[in-house]
Amino acid sequence: MSAIEASAQSRVEHRAAAAVHPPIFRLAGVTKRFGGVTAVEAVDFDLRRGEVHAQVGENGAGKSTLVKLVGGLYVPDEGRVEVGGEVVQFSSPRDSEAAGIAMIPQELDLFLELSAAENLFVGRRRPRRPWGALDWRQMEARAREQLGALGVEFDVEAPVERLSMANRQIMLIAKALMGDAAAVVMDEPTSSLTEREAARLFRIIDELTARGVGVVYISHRLGEVFMVADRITVLRDGQHVRTAPASELDSEEVVRLMVGRSLDELFSRGGHEAGDVALEVRGLTRTGEFEDIDLTVRHGEVVGIAGLIGAGRTELAQTIFGVRAAERGEVLVDGEPVELDSPAAAMEAGIGYVPEERQSQGLVLPFTIAANISLSILGRLSRLGFVASQRERETADGFAEQLAIRGARVSEPVSRLSGGNQQKVVLAKSLAGGPQVLLLDEPTRGVDVGAKSEIYRLIDRLASEGRAIVLISSELEEVLSMADRVLVMREGRVSAELSREEATQERVIAAATGVAVGEDEGAEGAAPAASVDTER
Repeated sequence: MSAIEASAQSRVEHRAAAAVHPPIFRLAGVTKRFGGVTAVEAVDFDLRRGEVHAQVGENGAGKSTLVKLVGGLYVPDEGRVEVGGEVVQFSSPRDSEAAGIAMIPQELDLFLELSAAENLFVGRRRPRRPWGALDWRQMEARAREQLGALGVEFDVEAPVERLSMANRQIMLIAKALMGDAAAVVMDEPTSSLTEREAARLFRIIDELTARGVGVVYISHRLGEVFMVADRITVLRDGQHVRTAPASELDSEEVVRLMVGRSLDELFSRGGHEAGDVALEVRGLTRTGEFEDIDLTVRHGEVVGIAGLIGAGRTELAQTIFGVRAAERGEVLVDGEPVELDSPAAAMEAGIGYVPEERQSQGLVLPFTIAANISLSILGRLSRLGFVASQRERETADGFAEQLAIRGARVSEPVSRLSGGNQQKVVLAKSLAGGPQVLLLDEPTRGVDVGAKSEIYRLIDRLASEGRAIVLISSELEEVLSMADRVLVMREGRVSAELSREEATQERVIAAATGVAVGEDEGAEGAAPAASVDTER
């Protein structure tokens, strides 16, 4: 039995007990508006001791807004928040934390220049020596203890910026669990975790609920939701659709409730004729990250790149886009060598890039939606050093309609949007420059099934228009469904190149790990696909 299966089985043992406990907190008829936009309307939601209550819904459905109401970030315009049966009004996240509610946000809320130990104690009482100086040794020991409880070890004295995305996510979990919380809210907690790391998280959730801690679990990965959830609440367009025990629902029903269409309509990939070579990479190398990479992408073609964490996929994309400098090798666009010493040079050459981390790398959160979309084309929208606001607004309105960006007007801050709609703004910013080559790094990370479907249709349409697309994704099904060819990277090198017909889950996993995986079920020496991590 796998770790994930064991976690799912252990959940069954205390589901019945969770149902009889009174709520830790309750949202009763809450409504929250931002300007003229209603984010949630008359929604009820509660969390009991010892249970996992999952929230699902499309981006913009109101999930994050709802938990921010109980987390003290927002105050409801209507309705009430109750903790332990008493009506409360939180004025800040500190009030919520003092009431025993710990928040693990979707985006990585860490100080990258500080160490892991320092991050864990931000906002908390730090141990001091008798003469008043900080007791660094005790802080670091406590940090190692907290991380050890999550089954990880790394240098707690090193800056967090040196950690992988997975370890940064675990840092946030460790920080939230340092307090004596009665409720823990997890917003997309496994978005940067491998299967083994996710299984470790599920074991931690089991331990928490066994102690009577309630967990709100928000995820777009429905498989995970059904592994851990006791109850599931479905939201759509800011309204409550249904709350039911997980045992009474299945994936098909949840998707139908969320988006009004079935799961088999998710992927969209037409048969497009590939044209001339748009992007060619020859012998591209950055020591310690990737080496001697050859890559070609034709107009109208989607080339997927798969691999394990640390395989070098993101580093390769950033080098092609000029974020990192190549040590050797060359890049050609439409057969012409280009000097990609900066992102501006890459955009000038017709290359667009959608980064993995939308908030830290793709957006300026205090800026408006329109200002973010126009960042890549300020030269076109400016005259005598001033941006033509009407042209900027018209450009943004066009992309907002084309990509179905919902949740706020283009004149409002991009920070007001849900994660999926923020991702659409990043896509719009890249597309505004009219690139013929588009590098997409985890374009559906942290995005719900409905928004995923919209992004897949966009990728398909861009390919049909003749754009050359590189799709980097940790979701193997996504790569196999959308790509015409698949390149697999292992330890900084291309370990396999597979046509759409040749690319199977088993072959990709084998090339990514160097482990022989049988093609036929039950074949001697075959390893089950679920036992191998396929995340970057």
